Amino acid sequence: MTNDLHVQELTTLKTIAETLNQSNDLDYMLDTVLGRLLEVTGLSFGWIFFVNENHDYTCVADRNLPPALLFEEKRFMKCGSCWCLDRYQAGKLKNAVNILNCKRLENARREKTGDTCGFTHHATVPLRIGGRLFGVLNVGSPGKEHFTDEELALLQAVAFQIGVAVERMRLHEAEQRRAELFSRLGEFSRSLTITLSGEDAGGQLNLHAMKLIGDHFDWPFVALLERSGDYFVVRSLRYDDLLLTPNLRIRTADAPWLDQAGRAQGYQEMDAAHISALIESGMQQQITKALQSVIAAPVTFGGTEACGVLVIAHPASCGLNQVDGAVLEAVAEHLAIALENARLEEVRLDLARLEERNRLARDLHDSVSQLLFSISMTAKGVESLLGGEQVATAISAVKDMQALSRDALKEMRALIVQLRPAGVEKGIVTALAEYGTRLGLQVNGQTTGNAALPQGAEEALWRIGQEALNNVSKHAGTSKVSVALAVQAEEILLTVTDYGRGMNTGGTPDASNTSTGQQSFGLSNMRERAEMLGGRFRLTSRTGKGTSIEVMLPLSADAIRKVPEK
Repeated sequence: MTNDLHVQELTTLKTIAETLNQSNDLDYMLDTVLGRLLEVTGLSFGWIFFVNENHDYTCVADRNLPPALLFEEKRFMKCGSCWCLDRYQAGKLKNAVNILNCKRLENARREKTGDTCGFTHHATVPLRIGGRLFGVLNVGSPGKEHFTDEELALLQAVAFQIGVAVERMRLHEAEQRRAELFSRLGEFSRSLTITLSGEDAGGQLNLHAMKLIGDHFDWPFVALLERSGDYFVVRSLRYDDLLLTPNLRIRTADAPWLDQAGRAQGYQEMDAAHISALIESGMQQQITKALQSVIAAPVTFGGTEACGVLVIAHPASCGLNQVDGAVLEAVAEHLAIALENARLEEVRLDLARLEERNRLARDLHDSVSQLLFSISMTAKGVESLLGGEQVATAISAVKDMQALSRDALKEMRALIVQLRPAGVEKGIVTALAEYGTRLGLQVNGQTTGNAALPQGAEEALWRIGQEALNNVSKHAGTSKVSVALAVQAEEILLTVTDYGRGMNTGGTPDASNTSTGQQSFGLSNMRERAEMLGGRFRLTSRTGKGTSIEVMLPLSADAIRKVPEK
């Protein structure tokens, strides 16, 4: 009899092993092996639960469930606790054991959901991979209320086989996932390079990158953040098919996990609750509840730390793994290179534009400006040589020539100043005051704080201030104007205020279409210059009360410098 049992055990294990090696489809394999196990052991019913790290369970296979457990699409198999899972989650389920009574069957009988077919008891076997538990196997038969030690040992051996097969399939799936993601990474890199080669691609890099990530990877949630002083700014965000550029500012002190992710050497797994900080309040609750696993990777370029952070999230608690983290790291590195290249290209273009302006200014000064000056001097000399009534008409024409040449020379010098502002190195307010004086304005300048302005911000403030003073000279009907520059911890504010006739803005303080013609075009240009640098433009005006223009530009904390003590 002992030999017969031994043969039966070997036959059972051989049959299960052959079944486990027939497929790489996990669901099919589990269903098939459960059926073969019941067949070779003479048992009648069974099911397999997988349990994740959060103790959430899923019935991944079942055979011959009684009608009572089939009620409402197997409701009793999808929710509620039972004695075997309670012991499993408490860490008390170490080996195959007898369960005196099945709580799920007991609940079904109490609610009278159908026939239980005499099923009352089952054996419970933990499923493990090495020392890690991942589920339970339950099997039984009608009227069977006890399993012998030999039967439990056989079930335990089968459970070990299932664990090995599950691990093999998971490794196989992980390798397939790795190969697929790295293949997509190559396509993403090529697409990113092609996109950046297009015109004006650098200015929309964040948006382009987010679209490409959504096109090439199946991450449901992606966010790209950039560090700006003591803040992280959400530059672009993608959730399913929704693509946003919220520019949401998050104080570093309020989100230390972002600072940690930005300074890390590789990807970091994060708490899913952190996602709410990246989303505006209107969508916060909806999106946060739908995401369970989060991974973040640093985006570092230019030799600095914590330039940015790339964050991905998934609805499933195990939806992201080490493969996703490794690929996210690589994507972040590609983005860092792209951002650095875009920054260098922007610097190159700025230098090229500056050189071209300097060349034009030199050429205008050396050629056209000198010629106009010569015409003016020649006309003045001709006037002194002419005399008598017979040449009165000629003298009048020469005077007209003088006036025209003086006006042309004035306009030419103003154009040269605009191309190459010589006074900017003394400060924006000083340069604008000198420019306003040339326009015949009385400029009252005031500066609060001090900062080493980035070249782009300095040029934008200079051009906006010029346009504002031009508008005052042409339209305000006054020569008095105030120019104020205030440097704060995180932004710089330029205000140009006149006390002239003002305009009707229709109750909208930031309207740029309140006038027609050149003035409206000039206001639009000022707004565009501010917004291109992530700033704000505001116009306030009342008829007869004057006009005020405010321009705010963000200022990185490392650009601030202390005023030297005297």
